Amino acid sequence: MPNHLAQETSPYLQQHADNPVDWYAWNPETLQISREQNKPILLSIGYSACHWCHVMAHESFEDAEVAAVMNEHFINIKVDREERPDLDQVYQTAHHMLTQRNGGWPLTMFLSPDGTPFFGGTYFPKQARYNLPAFPDLLKRVAQVYAENRAELAAQGQHLIKALAETLPRPGSSEVLLNDSPLALAVRQHSENFDSVNGGFGGAPKFLHPAELDLLLRRSHATRDKQALHIVHYTLQQMAHGGLYDQLGGGFCRYSVDERWDIPHFEKMLYDNGLLLGLYCDAWQSSGDPMFARVVEQTAAWVLREMQSPDGHGTNTSADDEVRHTRLPHPNPLPQRTPLSNSLPQAGERTNEKGNLESPGEGANESLRETNVKRGYYSSLDADSEHEEGKFYVWQRDEIRALLSAEEYALIAAYYGLDNPANFEHHAWNLRVSASFEEIAQRLVLSTEQESALLVSARQKLFAAREQRIRPGRDEKILGAWNGLMITGMARAARVFNRPDWLHSAQRAMDFVRNTLWRDGKLLATYKDGKAHLNAYLDDHAFLLNALLELLQAEFRGTDLAFAVQLADALLARFEDKQSGGFFFTSHDHEILIQRNKIGQDNATPAGNGIAAQALLRLSLLTGEIKYSEAAERCLKLFFPALQQSAAYHSSLCTALAEYLQPASLLILRGTPGATTAWQNALRSRYLPGVMTIVLADDVADLPEVLAKPRGEKTTAWLCHGTQCLPPITDLDELLEQLD
Repeated sequence: MPNHLAQETSPYLQQHADNPVDWYAWNPETLQISREQNKPILLSIGYSACHWCHVMAHESFEDAEVAAVMNEHFINIKVDREERPDLDQVYQTAHHMLTQRNGGWPLTMFLSPDGTPFFGGTYFPKQARYNLPAFPDLLKRVAQVYAENRAELAAQGQHLIKALAETLPRPGSSEVLLNDSPLALAVRQHSENFDSVNGGFGGAPKFLHPAELDLLLRRSHATRDKQALHIVHYTLQQMAHGGLYDQLGGGFCRYSVDERWDIPHFEKMLYDNGLLLGLYCDAWQSSGDPMFARVVEQTAAWVLREMQSPDGHGTNTSADDEVRHTRLPHPNPLPQRTPLSNSLPQAGERTNEKGNLESPGEGANESLRETNVKRGYYSSLDADSEHEEGKFYVWQRDEIRALLSAEEYALIAAYYGLDNPANFEHHAWNLRVSASFEEIAQRLVLSTEQESALLVSARQKLFAAREQRIRPGRDEKILGAWNGLMITGMARAARVFNRPDWLHSAQRAMDFVRNTLWRDGKLLATYKDGKAHLNAYLDDHAFLLNALLELLQAEFRGTDLAFAVQLADALLARFEDKQSGGFFFTSHDHEILIQRNKIGQDNATPAGNGIAAQALLRLSLLTGEIKYSEAAERCLKLFFPALQQSAAYHSSLCTALAEYLQPASLLILRGTPGATTAWQNALRSRYLPGVMTIVLADDVADLPEVLAKPRGEKTTAWLCHGTQCLPPITDLDELLEQLD
């Protein structure tokens, strides 16, 4: 018989609906059952693509004997951390305080009926190993401690609640004078943590850090800091060369288990790829390196192919949707350029005489608009297929040899390191770029044209063969926050590379969010199978607001500006701490938990406070409404002491601080669509992080006063810095001179 998860919308919870564990979802009714039965709660938090969540599920939650112990002693609650990030944040912090160890997923916490945790860990094996106790033995011991030491645990709980409260930023003086000292500190701290050999920050496991790289790229532009620029470009190059990046299908995995970017946990998350799409666009604009353009092209293609719903509904077509397991012995933790041949065009790509990617013709884009109607973006792809991590992505050498001609194999073997020892278990290879284009050409005596043709044909064959494998599972719920990140990335890529198909994808996703998650002036967090539910969080509001501002720069739509104002007003009304400044992660009418977070530090995604401050500053610029910039200022003043101490952990807030101190310029172009094209094309290749560009057709009406520029006989630009605007500009060269 299914347990209490059968009717949940989360694919992760549905995966556990047939477990012998008597799982409940987190809700008031479940908490009341715990109080009535006076049983402690076993809280298990994970997510659908999590490899070690599948391992623990297969070992313990599917086992009848382990389930019997769980059911006897505990009220068992399963939580999808992607649907309930509020619970995940609170209990990850509590876990760290209780154990003095980093958390991760699966998170296993034991709570009193009032929700106060008294013990916790992450992955526990069924049999004792990895220096961890056997899960059944642990369950019995925890139940015994709870029964015999209730008073001591209650006292410990009170100390924990007090400690959680002390993690909130303390309100500072309203007289705080914001300055740029945290910006230089952040750059210095990131530079000290930079891995000059492999790129990225720190050692293994190595994460992506998009907010940090974004800040460094902006500061390199503002201060002409060549080292900061090198850190960004080199890191992005090394990431794209590595096995972290899907060399055949595009898209990045969540992190690398080693410091060289060779081997990831193979789950692909929507949020990582949305953030990296925008970052690689910026890297291309700031460098002209066509490798960065290729990464954007391939990743956007992966998003359209695998991650966007055809009709906005979960289709339940994921392959291998059962709980998976494999053998790697490490639980998920929390959180000089090398001229490799990544400049080669990929299958279906064309390059112009400068080596830059060309977009398909307008006819192709219009055809795609009509036939490829897509809406919301799915959440993630699993690491596992057929019960093995990475099986969909890795290769045996003889398998590749059999698929390719002798000439293709010689090239691929050198390019992807097949002539080196296997880098994955079972003598398999996870593909990564291992030799430079020039080295291979000299070794094989090939011209550039021959090498390019062989590489393209070989990749096409390998990709086609891989498509015949059993695919990893796909989590098809549609999250507001993560859709905001992907819409931002796709819209920026569309603007930079002039791709109407990418823009249409982003616009349809935003229209879907507006039509399904926005209800009577209130935003909901998640959608699947025709059901939208759960209070939206700060990140949902902030990331979607930021996405709307990016869409407005790609193509101005009045509906997007109106929705941006609605979201911003909801953000201020429902999340702002008007006395102390900043924004709570949960709304004022949210369920009361043991802690109400106000988060300024960046994690896998940028801090909601950081993105909210950035977006509110820019919305104020567009609308002329100072209430938005004033809220951003209050937020920055609240977190400013933290920025002065640990700026590197608050990179998105540092980016907002930089824009507060040096407000973005507003560039308005107005003219007929054909007449403004040359102007837009001239701007595409320029990295202008301090400029917000709005292009208005002559027939656009009902504009805010800030945007309501008069129509003219020719294309006209208005460039405004703060409250000062230059005289109207009707010559493109003059505009470019002003921008430079």
